[in-house]
Amino acid sequence: MRIGQIAPLAESVPPKLYGGTERVIYWLTEELIEQGHEVTLFASGDSVTRAALMPAIPRALRLSRPKQDPSAACAALLADVAERASQFDVIHAHIEWLHLPLLQRLNVPFLTTVHGRLDHAGLDRVLRRFPNVPFVSISNNQRLPLPELWWLDTVYHGLPREALKPSYDRGRYLAFLGRLAPEKGPDAAIRIAKRANMPLRIAAKLPRGHTRYFTEQLQPLIDASRTDLVGEVNDRNKEGFLQKAAALLFPIDWPEPFGLVMIEAMACGTPIIAFRCGSVPEVIEHGVTGFVVENEDEAVRAVARIDELDRRSVRTAFEKRFTARRMAQDYLRHYRKLTRLALRGGEVAARRDHRATPLTEVQDT
Repeated sequence: MRIGQIAPLAESVPPKLYGGTERVIYWLTEELIEQGHEVTLFASGDSVTRAALMPAIPRALRLSRPKQDPSAACAALLADVAERASQFDVIHAHIEWLHLPLLQRLNVPFLTTVHGRLDHAGLDRVLRRFPNVPFVSISNNQRLPLPELWWLDTVYHGLPREALKPSYDRGRYLAFLGRLAPEKGPDAAIRIAKRANMPLRIAAKLPRGHTRYFTEQLQPLIDASRTDLVGEVNDRNKEGFLQKAAALLFPIDWPEPFGLVMIEAMACGTPIIAFRCGSVPEVIEHGVTGFVVENEDEAVRAVARIDELDRRSVRTAFEKRFTARRMAQDYLRHYRKLTRLALRGGEVAARRDHRATPLTEVQDT
């Protein structure tokens, strides 16, 4: 198939440091090429890919100096897509809502994977204007605020089987990997590790706007604990960071759409202790790949039980559920169904009445 992938411009594909969405796009793109498909990637010019790269801007927005205008960059991205849309069998967008007015008017099948949260105020009113546009969620929980959208399916993220190697030795510390933001729960991670009498290593990005949170909420806890703040880690260092951990702490306090770090830990054989929020119960198999807990007290008790979990079983669960190959095959199934509908002239009708005739009921031929 000829497939166009549209990536955000905030980070390169793959990202240099933090950037879950762009990392997933990279894994998907490379796996589609591995399976013999012709892929064009619309992304920043500092992206690295075997796909045909269409660079809307020379360098990703977050790390570029001097700073670029995001609106102008996105305009260039959409112009590139519009000029080449007819070259593709299907277009797969990962830029939330920006492309919808354009792509719904072009004569090419497309779908949108939504990577962010959907409970923002007013979002439902805006998206009522796109009732016949197909979407894919990255967890079932993610779609709950907007059940009326045309959801083709939930496709869980996946990463290459060999991207991260497992370690089956008992880890020496608890790990936290993510953003230093209140909803990610780094303060809870510090308290849990301290109460469990375990050292904690934090590999994290401090987002703009959260300096006060770090100074007032985290710094006092770090100073009074056995906590090592190591900063952001790249892909090369992430493997060792997770391999040597006894468990990953994921004490989130928000409706996490997926939580890529959970499957990265699984790939390393490292179990997860996570709060029951968002996608967590879908990703973690309680008692197999980790423990799903309700609060800090339960998390502390789970740390004491971590040796009950078999790290080989954690890795096996990853290989069964969260590889890039499985992710690409899931998406290809929907690409083909969309293109068949378009060829039969039934796409418009199917979109108009998608609740009565869901796309998943269209049989393969």
